[in-house]
Amino acid sequence: MAKGAKQKTHKASSKVFKVKKNGNITYKKGNGNHKTAKDSSKSVRQRRNKGTLSKGMSNRIKSVIK
Repeated sequence: MAKGAKQKTHKASSKVFKVKKNGNITYKKGNGNHKTAKDSSKSVRQRRNKGTLSKGMSNRIKSVIK
């Protein structure tokens, strides 16, 4: 008996997003590598931390990266 077609993993998204044990999805924030002299110290500091997706967006991404 044939099963339905599986959804392929979106490779670009799977390399960007990481799923934590509790189900949250994290990603690295952009614009923090060079030419940050014009930015405030606060914004540069905040970009070092990882970002987390909202619950609705994480549900959409999970279906694509699994």
